[in-house]
Amino acid sequence: MTIEQRPLGRTGIHVSRFGLGAMVLGAWGNRDRAACLRIINKTLDAGINLIDTADMYADGENEEIVGEAITGRRDDVVLCTKFHYAVGDHDDPNRRGNSRRWIRQAVDDSLRRLGTDRIDLYQVHRPDPTTDIAETVAALDDLITAGKILAWGTSTFPAEQIVLAHWAAERRGQVGPHTEQPPYSILSRGIERDVLPITERFGMGVVVWSPLSGGWLTGKYSRSSPPPAGSRAATDPEHFDGGNEAKFDAVEQLSAIAAEAGVSLTHMAIAWCVEHPAVTTALIGPKTEQQLDDLLGAAELRLDADTLDAIDTVVAPGIDINPADAGWTSPGLSASRRRRPR
Repeated sequence: MTIEQRPLGRTGIHVSRFGLGAMVLGAWGNRDRAACLRIINKTLDAGINLIDTADMYADGENEEIVGEAITGRRDDVVLCTKFHYAVGDHDDPNRRGNSRRWIRQAVDDSLRRLGTDRIDLYQVHRPDPTTDIAETVAALDDLITAGKILAWGTSTFPAEQIVLAHWAAERRGQVGPHTEQPPYSILSRGIERDVLPITERFGMGVVVWSPLSGGWLTGKYSRSSPPPAGSRAATDPEHFDGGNEAKFDAVEQLSAIAAEAGVSLTHMAIAWCVEHPAVTTALIGPKTEQQLDDLLGAAELRLDADTLDAIDTVVAPGIDINPADAGWTSPGLSASRRRRPR
């Protein structure tokens, strides 16, 4: 198996066409630690070199698992993690967000859990409207100077916030974001309207998450039967749009396109994500070794023009079937921001 290596924006770092999204390894998914370690090492053995985690996944346990797994092979890994959310159950506003104060603590905590002296790509997990973006940019620039991180990026930022980050960096002669990590799948194509053109404009790498749209594009969900045990729809129904008829319709049509192309829906979906010229890497998130084996089957798959055109007839470019799949809602839409003071 040969997995294509691609430049990660203008960082000079090369990463595999698919990366490992480690979120479900640990308390948020597979609680068998030995199995999680095997999954990570098997992924690396297959030629995938990018591993993505975050400090808040299972309150830091996920970073610890990743750190343990890559012991002895750290130089083979492009290690990515994120900060922004609270780690642990607390309501301290100073232990979350994108402030310099929290970034300084969060990066040291992540380095300790990961068992390493540097993070290859440190990502801002979400925008923080309470913090001046210039403060965040300056703090991350300092971490690059200190050698604690090699590059930094944003995650699930709207296009205008990405532009503001670059402007803030340019005004002060600092390093702007090297990458963006947005949600992207056949069912959620909103980033094609503005985010991807902006990342191309600034020469950024793009690492996309949820290429299977939370499991929808595995074909495992049916109108006529309950969701499988252990699936996202079963374990987290409040955050899964299981009654979305438009998605059921789309998945049925996409399944027929995949069958015509002679591939599985799962393989077609993840291969489709990396066909976009602005996308560097798509994150796969296997919970089991069996799932990993299946996903690796798409490592060398390329989709022809007829298949890509057929997909566009089901979900048009730039369309999110469910706007909530964009992953972030502007606080400007809250009721308090829409009402005049009385």
